[in-house]
Amino acid sequence: MVEAVTRGIEDSQARALLLVAKGRTFIAGADIREFGKPPQAPLLPDVIRHLESTPKPIVVALHGTALGGGLEVALGCQLRVALPGTRVGLPEVKLGLLPGAGGTQRLPRLAGVDAALDLITSGRFASADEALSLGIIDTIRDADSPLDAGLSVVREMLAGTLEPRVTGELPPAKANLEAIADYHARLEAESPELFSPFRCVEAIAASTEGSLEEGLRRERELFLACMDSPQRAGLIHAFFAARAPHKVPGANSPPPLTQVALFGEHPLFRQLEGNAERAGITLTASPDSATQACLVAPGASSASCPPQCLRIDLLTATEATHLEGVDEADLALVVPSRGPLAELVSLGADAHGQQAVANLLKALRQGVVVSTGGSLLAALSKAAGDNDANPHAAMEEASLMLAEQGWSYRDSDIDLLAIELWVTPATWAAPTTRQA
Repeated sequence: MVEAVTRGIEDSQARALLLVAKGRTFIAGADIREFGKPPQAPLLPDVIRHLESTPKPIVVALHGTALGGGLEVALGCQLRVALPGTRVGLPEVKLGLLPGAGGTQRLPRLAGVDAALDLITSGRFASADEALSLGIIDTIRDADSPLDAGLSVVREMLAGTLEPRVTGELPPAKANLEAIADYHARLEAESPELFSPFRCVEAIAASTEGSLEEGLRRERELFLACMDSPQRAGLIHAFFAARAPHKVPGANSPPPLTQVALFGEHPLFRQLEGNAERAGITLTASPDSATQACLVAPGASSASCPPQCLRIDLLTATEATHLEGVDEADLALVVPSRGPLAELVSLGADAHGQQAVANLLKALRQGVVVSTGGSLLAALSKAAGDNDANPHAAMEEASLMLAEQGWSYRDSDIDLLAIELWVTPATWAAPTTRQA
């Protein structure tokens, strides 16, 4: 990017530059696998300074998502256009970080302190319409491609009907001490254990106090403090753990299950039924020769489940403590009392059968972790219940035991269940199994 901008500046016939991304999205953020490794030049803050200081205006055309470093790149350009449906955001706080390439300094200059506090401390995404209303982008264009949208805006800019702006040369955002105090108090009340959201507030406050360079220096100090935090390590561990907990090692791509019978009544069934049509899956209470799998609620009779079907028994974490008492079922689906993840335990199904059911649940928008032989969820739940005084310590001990037990396909699946179901993810300091 630096080399391309340099060539554009040196091209005497080029009056403006246009930055677009091919594929389904604009830059969606950094490669998280690089976090914690030695940085390689050029650093993103330096790249963005190069974009911002160019003597020729740069128009950037956004589509899909412009997130994290992607949005920071856009903020360093002189005019921003987005296709309808584009979403923008600075979600670094969800990984225990803050925007470290000028996001905490340039966003307040465009959108104000209150909007910057909202977007950066929550990490939420803003629609193109909201981004336009906040001043984050300059215009929305309904075009066939980002290139077409960008070229139309370049032409208008060169004709003088759209005015480019250098974000870093805009005056600092007006100090909003009340908003800063309100967000600080809210964080103290809702999540006092967190590290990075408080650093986000400090960085945004610094954007109102001096020059851009002074604010960028303070942002970098706070970013490095977040990078050194054990919370950052734990949250990134959880991020990677959550990418494919439904994958069964050794399973290929089994044929999809599209004909499923539901036996009995269960709150989960209503959720699955709400997503079935969109997923192209038929759920019925009357199985027939086409039925491929049966989901059996607690207490329901499964006598009419065809013998060729995979049978999945729904259990609570308490019921799943002794899975040897579950007769005839191929799999157990352990449904938690709270939290978004269920656990799919193989009781005798082969890897392909378990994978087929895991894929079915994923298609029906039910998050699932796969395991074998015994329930991780039940063991963690029992450990927490047996030590009400210190459930976190009890789960840590249970996690280490489970890592040796062989029930989990990946140690990170144990951490994921512990984090998602009993510990607020953002307060997780470090993964238990990896600590061992």
